[in-house]
Amino acid sequence: MQFTRTAAAAIGAATLLAAPAAHAQASDDIAALRRDMETLRQDYEARVAALEQRLAQAEADAAAAQAAAEAAQASPPADQVQTVEAPPPQGGVSAANTNPNIYNPGISVALNGFYSVSRNETGDETIAGFATGDEIGRPGEGFSLGESEISFAANIDPSLAGFLALSVDSENQIGVEEAYVRTTALPYGFTLKLGRFLSGVGYLNERHAHDWSFSDAPLPYRAFLNTQLGDDGVQVRWIAPTDFYLEFGAEALRGDGYPAANSDNGAGTYAGFVRTGGDLGVSSSYLAGLSYLHASATDREDAAGDLFTGDTDLGILTLIYKWAPGGNPIVRNLTLAGEYFWGSDDGEFNGLPLQQDHTGWYVQGVYQFMPRWSAGLRYSAVDSDNPGAAFAGTPLDEAGVNPFEITGLLEYDTSEFGRFRVQYSRDESGADANDIMLLQYTVIYGPHGAHRY
Repeated sequence: MQFTRTAAAAIGAATLLAAPAAHAQASDDIAALRRDMETLRQDYEARVAALEQRLAQAEADAAAAQAAAEAAQASPPADQVQTVEAPPPQGGVSAANTNPNIYNPGISVALNGFYSVSRNETGDETIAGFATGDEIGRPGEGFSLGESEISFAANIDPSLAGFLALSVDSENQIGVEEAYVRTTALPYGFTLKLGRFLSGVGYLNERHAHDWSFSDAPLPYRAFLNTQLGDDGVQVRWIAPTDFYLEFGAEALRGDGYPAANSDNGAGTYAGFVRTGGDLGVSSSYLAGLSYLHASATDREDAAGDLFTGDTDLGILTLIYKWAPGGNPIVRNLTLAGEYFWGSDDGEFNGLPLQQDHTGWYVQGVYQFMPRWSAGLRYSAVDSDNPGAAFAGTPLDEAGVNPFEITGLLEYDTSEFGRFRVQYSRDESGADANDIMLLQYTVIYGPHGAHRY
């Protein structure tokens, strides 16, 4: 009994002595947990603050970009602009632009390759009723490297941009296709272009060959414009401040590009155009245009060696329709395009008085039925008035031919920069009908500007 009381007393004393130690250990654990929670809280708040700062910067950048775009569309009058002189930057470097490569040119290359098979020889085609230029021929049979392009584009300064495109044909001859300077900061929606450029008339003329929906230009472009009109001169465009797209343009050109030739006053071609367009619901859009061209020629030589001196007038009516479900063209899309040409030649042909009217038209559709795969169909035709018995046997004599052409294609795109295409054409534009099969590859590498609508 005495032992039991002694043991109980010892246990009680030990318990009383251990209690402060256990309490101290628990307090240390709680303090450690609180320190960990505080560390986590501070880290979390720092991350949230960083994200909020990035979001605010992104919103500010977006607002500045939108304001700049709106200012470019409609700048206020000069007398309403307040100019604030900033202090000169340190070291002579602009504080607004510290990127030393911003004005270096972007260089891109577009390669076009062909394999052609035809019933009759290609490369020297003619179009009945037209004294055509020397650029209407298709690639010759077999393998060939078509016209390839090397282009340079850059901002010159905040007010100007420059563009240079060199073309290399299958004979390894290098030519300057375009070389111009363009304004980027004129007020009230105006843009000025100076140099050598592709004319803005029609729908396809400004588009480089690698951007065509088919491997060759439609029959009216080949007949009326020697495939494509490019010349030295000046172009002015104006985008009207309307809720829909409305653009006007005018050009004065030297007069060396077909249908002009050998201008003696340095301005032998004048052109004007107007375009409008917009959305038709969520999935569709359209573009409509009207173009006019007047060209003067002195001893313009056609592919057959005949000479024309006089004036050419040409009008082009354009209508384009595009469809993509929900406005997203990635999976499926459809583009329908059609143009009507009417023109006249008034002057002398091989010394004989000539007045002849011409018409032409084409309609084409390209349907992307699944990602990367497209199919297209095009019909084009031209017609010329009978110039009279004096011109029998010349290229102006249709000789009973009603020129037309039917073309179909199947295309596979590896991306927007790579394309493989097979195209078949039934060509009845000349004296002998022809069947032509083309295999084409097109690749683009290097920075390349967006293609037009």
